[in-house]
Amino acid sequence: MLGFILYLILVGIVAGYLARLLVPGSDPMSFVQTVLLGIVGSFIGGFLGYLIFNEDFDEGAFQAAGFFGSIIGAVIALLIYRALVSRRGTTRRAPGDSRTF
Repeated sequence: MLGFILYLILVGIVAGYLARLLVPGSDPMSFVQTVLLGIVGSFIGGFLGYLIFNEDFDEGAFQAAGFFGSIIGAVIALLIYRALVSRRGTTRRAPGDSRTF
């Protein structure tokens, strides 16, 4: 169990930073957020691998992916994160309203 947790942290560091490097744009994330991005990406990659290749029936759909699957999953997680953050940060104004917030 400890080995699995260390594996997730190591993959989270590498996949999180590579995802932030591969997707252009600014991401003000801390180190811990980047590691969590990579860990979430690993599980997204594992789920997608399960859906696409239909393998690993013993482990089930909720599993960590390998290195490349983790990077792909982290890129997807980063794009979802950006979409949620940008949607939350925007406000709607009436046409012609010139007030600044």
